[in-house]
Amino acid sequence: MLALFDLDNTLIDRLDAFRRWTAEFASERGLGEGAASWMVELDANGSVPMETFFELVRERFRLPEPAGELWRAYRARLPQLVSCRAEVLAGLDRLRAAGWAVGVVTNGRADNQTGKLESTGLASRLDGWAISGAEGVSKPDVRLFEIGIRRCGASPAAGGWMVGDDLTNDVGGGRGAGLRTIWVDRGTVAEPSGGGADHVVTDVVGAIDWLVDGKSPGSYR
Repeated sequence: MLALFDLDNTLIDRLDAFRRWTAEFASERGLGEGAASWMVELDANGSVPMETFFELVRERFRLPEPAGELWRAYRARLPQLVSCRAEVLAGLDRLRAAGWAVGVVTNGRADNQTGKLESTGLASRLDGWAISGAEGVSKPDVRLFEIGIRRCGASPAAGGWMVGDDLTNDVGGGRGAGLRTIWVDRGTVAEPSGGGADHVVTDVVGAIDWLVDGKSPGSYR
């Protein structure tokens, strides 16, 4: 049995960490009232490419550093601001104790995402992971899922589950890779009328509980 998870805003609260980073960044540089909230709005919950984000930040606040330098500093700092809830870590321990192979498939730069895995304690609870920045392919491309599956010691032909908050990258991509899917509905988008995930939860802990307790092992693909 295999369970793959998205990282940002699934296993960890990326938005909370990003808000703390913007407050710190604005304070350290004296950017003034409203700067942090402007950056949060610009980021659009991670949907804007960070190259673009830092070019716009540099332009708005007339910062002397190149955008690439600002981005590198961000990638070094953000993993220090990210946390993973104790109940999520305990849930992953439960999954593995129940015989599941557990992995992460995530888009993002390798240094940033690896830093998050290591700083939160997730790395030691995973059988493997695939990060787009390290592999040269991004979700929803099925190839990234296949890399993650193999890193967990499983076969893409054997199936499994993908859990994530993004309907395109996680649900659509996971289904394309032959996985059943659980959508973590954070209340930010409407579920599509046609198709969709095999199961819907409002929190990743609910997904873990459902995988461990919700069905008999024989009913998993």
